[in-house]
Amino acid sequence: MEGGGGTLSEIHQSAKKLLLRSRDGLERLERLEYSAPAAAAVSGADSELSFAVKKDITQIQSLCVEMDRLWRSIAAKPQRDLWKRKVEQIAEEAESLRASLDKYNLRNQKRMREANERAELLGRANGDSAHVLRIYDEEAQALQSVRSSSQELENANALGEAILSSIHGQRERLKSAHRKALDILNTVGISNSVLRLIERRNRVDQWIKYAGMLLTVIFLLAFIMWRH
Repeated sequence: MEGGGGTLSEIHQSAKKLLLRSRDGLERLERLEYSAPAAAAVSGADSELSFAVKKDITQIQSLCVEMDRLWRSIAAKPQRDLWKRKVEQIAEEAESLRASLDKYNLRNQKRMREANERAELLGRANGDSAHVLRIYDEEAQALQSVRSSSQELENANALGEAILSSIHGQRERLKSAHRKALDILNTVGISNSVLRLIERRNRVDQWIKYAGMLLTVIFLLAFIMWRH
């Protein structure tokens, strides 16, 4: 089976490679998080890595949409069921990575708020926190830019999924209407055959009834004449 981005097997291999890269990137982020001081906020390099992982996960989900379209067109049911399980497994792993990345970003946002609050307290104490605040403001802006870019990717991916789902739904509705039309035609054909058979049976029954009545009359007449 082939799609716009290659065969089903090729797309599946690409998705698996992206999964491995995303998982490795997320593990690196978590190692950096726990090796740094507990209150340290995300750095510029960490922001870039977080954005790269998010981009890979979004691409995996797009590939899953494409694979979902391709496995449905496989004629053999055993192969279709096998690919369905494979695609569902990829989609579940991608969703798990996305949830882990979201939790990581939330933890970093919390650390940044705490760092900003401490910087504000230090500034009030000695009036020398402008430099620290500027650093954290720049990092906060970088993180906001990452979130904005990620949201745009998610919106584009959601739009693509909606279009593919709409096309698939229309195709399924057309197939269903075609099957119903064939069923109606078959039913009408069977009903006409049954009606013709009933009509023939009624005519035969009528002839048998009339023949029986005629024989009865003849028998009665013959019996009366014989008695006289």
